[in-house]
Amino acid sequence: AITVDDALASAAVVAATDESFAVVLSAIQLGLFVGFQRATADVIAHAGADLWVKSTGVTHLETGVPFSERKRYDVLATPGVADEQKHIVRFGQWRKADGGQESVMVVGLELGGSMGQPWNLVAGSLQALDQPDAVIVDELYLEKRGIRGVGDLVEIGGHRAQVVGLTRGIRTFTTAPPVFTAFKRAQDYTDVAEGETPFLLGRTEQGADAAEVAARIRPRVSDVDVVTERSWQTAQERYWMFGTGAGITVLIAAGLGLLVGVVVVAQTIYAATVDHIREYGTLKAMGATNAYLYRVILEQAALSAVAGYSVGIAIALMASRGSQAGTTAIILEWPLAIALFVLTLVMCLGASVVSINKVTRIDPAMVFKG
Repeated sequence: AITVDDALASAAVVAATDESFAVVLSAIQLGLFVGFQRATADVIAHAGADLWVKSTGVTHLETGVPFSERKRYDVLATPGVADEQKHIVRFGQWRKADGGQESVMVVGLELGGSMGQPWNLVAGSLQALDQPDAVIVDELYLEKRGIRGVGDLVEIGGHRAQVVGLTRGIRTFTTAPPVFTAFKRAQDYTDVAEGETPFLLGRTEQGADAAEVAARIRPRVSDVDVVTERSWQTAQERYWMFGTGAGITVLIAAGLGLLVGVVVVAQTIYAATVDHIREYGTLKAMGATNAYLYRVILEQAALSAVAGYSVGIAIALMASRGSQAGTTAIILEWPLAIALFVLTLVMCLGASVVSINKVTRIDPAMVFKG
């Protein structure tokens, strides 16, 4: 029994080493998926709006079609609406000092309101956007934009712009990082005409149901659709993660990591079982039941799962922490970590089935053969 226990421990260590690799690969890929998903809809999630009014047929944030801003009065007159603001989210061209150009996502907000504002400000202030040609950018993209920080002058859409503030950690899923500026200035930086707006942001009265208020607005305002913040965020995430195929690619990579783990761990546990098949046969000859042998193999699989997960998730968390300084974030929150542990445990226990089948077919008489 001691020999088998020793074999159990040594095999579990080898399997855990292989398993930790699969955990690291899967955790990082899943973390990238969550990071990408967050980046696609951060502007919506942090806007602080209960409702988004958009042109009919617009499927995602970056393709908003401008409509008359006079529709704002019909929206504001709807029972249940406490406030509304014009809002621009539109691609623009950023010209660097060396003449090169970069795509940016211009976010135009009404300065007197409280919705659609930049978040995580680390330099400057929101009030600084009152200054002529003022913009706020994220510090992660300073080098990409060819600037050093607050005070630098650039050109957006053929118009002068001056950096007056910096945010931290506002990432983009596309190649166009966000630039926050005043609504009127955003019209100059993009192709939104005077008197038009691609979006209206709405806030409902306290206690009002956003979905019900949206349903009241729709028949009152023609040629627009009204969606809740949650449904608009979901539509945005689904478009970029699944409609474009980008999210599917990341999920496939994570699935392949898990598959590699299953195959490697199954082979490791099976090899350990075959190497010590005579010890298992000895146990059967001494009267050990199949249930006992099952327990030995399952304990080996569970031990490798716990050890492999512990090492793997620790490495993945370090990678996640390091990614926060870059433009691509690996986000590993505790629900994802727990789900990955359950998957790892199930994976290892499932991989042990091959070994169990081998042990149950042992002939105890083999112990007495040469």
